[in-house]
Amino acid sequence: MPDTSPFAIPGPELWSLLGWSPDTNQLQQLVDLQNLLQDWNSRVNLTRLVQGEDFWIAQILDSLWPLLPELKSPDTPRRCIDVGTGGGFPGLAVAIALPGAELTLVDSVGRKTAAVAAMAKSLGLSNRVLVRTERVERTGQDPSCRGCFDLAMARAVGAAPVVAEYLVPLLRQSGEALLYRGRWNETDEAELQTALKLLKARSLSLQRLELPCQRGVRTLIRLGPEAATPRIYPRATGLPGKMPLGVQADDSRS
Repeated sequence: MPDTSPFAIPGPELWSLLGWSPDTNQLQQLVDLQNLLQDWNSRVNLTRLVQGEDFWIAQILDSLWPLLPELKSPDTPRRCIDVGTGGGFPGLAVAIALPGAELTLVDSVGRKTAAVAAMAKSLGLSNRVLVRTERVERTGQDPSCRGCFDLAMARAVGAAPVVAEYLVPLLRQSGEALLYRGRWNETDEAELQTALKLLKARSLSLQRLELPCQRGVRTLIRLGPEAATPRIYPRATGLPGKMPLGVQADDSRS
């Protein structure tokens, strides 16, 4: 049965809800991205969200709504990094929407990064999109990445304290980390705040959006550094996930 939802296509309902609309070239790139994703997904299991409102709500809207402040100045030069990019989101959508930005997309799964790099090339984004195949713990300790980014973001990667440990070390002093979350409660907040104290960072803002078509509540937490991140963070590969900062009482003695 055809998808008759107004959000099954990139129409005015979608852009009105987002508070931003693409120009003609950006719209074509987004449509091309959907087609490329469908093609690559038939060969490499990237995501199930490739059709109709699955793509336009759960991929495009959900990737871009946290960046509304940046979408107001899309040509501003920015260095951005997407950690755990998977099938290329939010990174590829952000690269299309912010033509002034340079994007680094990180994932540890080679078949996914190969597909994402190929899609970026097909979209004409290779000059602004760099794809790295590695664990983010290594990225965060690499001098070419540590303390270098204006925006660091991650969607559907792990618990908030884990993601904070991944992202905060990547930020320059004026940079911001964007934590894409679902529902958010007091326990989540308390665990994140514990982690931020260790990372020498703080919460800047919290926003919520209810996605249309009963797609659920989304929460965005913006973080910023208060001082240089201690050199021990991010910790060795696998430790942030096994021993989240906001949960382990003895992490402060690491």
